[in-house]
Amino acid sequence: MKNSPALGSLWMLVAGLFFAIMGVCVKLGAARYSSAELVFYRSLFGFFTILVITLISRRTLATPHWKAHLSRSVSGFIALMLFFYAITALPLATAITLNYTAPLFLATFTALLLRERIQPLLVGAVVLGFVGIVLLLNPSLHREELLAGLCGLLSGALAGYAYLQVTQLGRMGEPERITVFYFTLLCSVGSGLWMLVKDPHPINLADLPLLISMGASATLAQLSMTRAYRKGEPLVAGSLAYSTVVLASLFGIVLWGEVLPAESWLGIALIILSGIISVRFGPSAVAVRI
Repeated sequence: MKNSPALGSLWMLVAGLFFAIMGVCVKLGAARYSSAELVFYRSLFGFFTILVITLISRRTLATPHWKAHLSRSVSGFIALMLFFYAITALPLATAITLNYTAPLFLATFTALLLRERIQPLLVGAVVLGFVGIVLLLNPSLHREELLAGLCGLLSGALAGYAYLQVTQLGRMGEPERITVFYFTLLCSVGSGLWMLVKDPHPINLADLPLLISMGASATLAQLSMTRAYRKGEPLVAGSLAYSTVVLASLFGIVLWGEVLPAESWLGIALIILSGIISVRFGPSAVAVRI
């Protein structure tokens, strides 16, 4: 039971919570900082968080799989940049929906690149969750937004590929902290250069707790997500990744008084149902049945 893939996938629910908390921090910080700056501070504080954890635990960050880490970090960073570009050029709901095609691409890459047999029921759960995302966010796309829409879709494809690489790194025996360390390192450098082009704003000391919270929550989310793909079944973890949008929507209701229409609540129900199906009927699901 301890090594059940279904149980390992449940770490994605922890990741979803911390990603939602990070989203709250990003929303609060967006009033004062650009997207490039937020990516940089998120990555930089995350990088130092991992570094401190490693120093305290007296473990090494050396790895023989640096090429695999470089590939995962580059694909993840490009996906992040494309996603933030889509956010600036598209309605937020549309950009998020396109980015959350990642689990669908993950299923495709798992079958085509790894040549693994995937359960149709798990694919159905992922598709059901995506339908829930569409109902919850109600995206729209106009003709003049097609280029930005393609960038948003590409961000989802690259994110799905990055998740596949995270799974492969886990099978190589790479710890979560090493995978997240190299990702935050590359994102810090890349977003730092991007930020300089955008004419950065000076940091207000009063904003430091917010920026640190954003980086810490992002790091905890990345660690949990990496563990979910490392120890769990990729498609189960991908289905549970939709929990981020549900939790973020609930934060919006509690913190900003947002009101969701009936179809959004239907979308939430489908996302929850998707997660239940993926966990209950995924590999080794008997270990988590009540």
